[in-house]
Amino acid sequence: MENKILGLHHITAIAGDAKRNFDFYSKVLGLRFIKKTVNFDDPGTYHFYFGDEVGSAGTILTFFPWGEGIQQGRKGSGMATEIGYSVPKGSLKFWQERFEKYNVIYNKPAEKFGEKYLTFLDPDGLKLELIESKTEDDRKPWETDEVKADVATRGFHNVTLTLNSIKATASILTEIFGYKLIEQDVNRYRYATDAVENAAIIDLVELADEKHGHVANGSVHHVAFRVKNDAILMHFREKIEALGLSITPQIDRQYFHSLYFREPGGVLFELATENPGFMIDETLEELGKNLKLPAQYEANRAGIEAHLVKIN
Repeated sequence: MENKILGLHHITAIAGDAKRNFDFYSKVLGLRFIKKTVNFDDPGTYHFYFGDEVGSAGTILTFFPWGEGIQQGRKGSGMATEIGYSVPKGSLKFWQERFEKYNVIYNKPAEKFGEKYLTFLDPDGLKLELIESKTEDDRKPWETDEVKADVATRGFHNVTLTLNSIKATASILTEIFGYKLIEQDVNRYRYATDAVENAAIIDLVELADEKHGHVANGSVHHVAFRVKNDAILMHFREKIEALGLSITPQIDRQYFHSLYFREPGGVLFELATENPGFMIDETLEELGKNLKLPAQYEANRAGIEAHLVKIN
């Protein structure tokens, strides 16, 4: 099998109140809540997963909701600063009206790289965009009573990284990950992979004098790229280690296997496998309905459940 990065796997961000986060993404944005588990490094904190019906790679937005009163993040260099979702052409009017109804902060639609987009903030200040992609996106959307297929999100379109210099990060994307520069507009450089049709775009924004950002509430924690299986995962580990970058051993995240490294521009990157998937411990119908714990925490279930706030 060819060793390729298959676009985005998931993006993980930090939130405050768990119930507010759950309500916004499952109800206002209409994403499917596909997994309710805990932060494997901090079992007193939830780890939420939102995506399409089955949790397909390239649709998965995850959160560590750390609770009310946590420090607010600050956008800046060395971090992912915008998350772009693909939506059908002509749907932005629906979303503007919906954001008005739910008091969501948003900007009027604009255009970049020939695509209309609508910028908005989630309740914790995380910046997202709904983008009418100029290429066909035939991914099957998750529907709710209020958000139907003709307007629903399809999954990720792109993610934007803000950097003081794009050179070293671009080198990782092109020389290791197989991306190519496809468009440029002033200081925004668009890279894409042809290994997949969707969730294939990374935008690099170069701001030489931008202060370093701070990852906390309302900011992206890491960006995860997709690989097919464990063998390919370890192939990329060798390539990254050969560059002299520090990279973790393989880590079992229950639903995928991961490696983490900080790319030269400062953004935390993850490589994540497709296997074993989100239905390893729940059926398709049950996804997101039960608190799922990794084996090492199962003996402490009662205490963990008592500590976590009820969300649904």
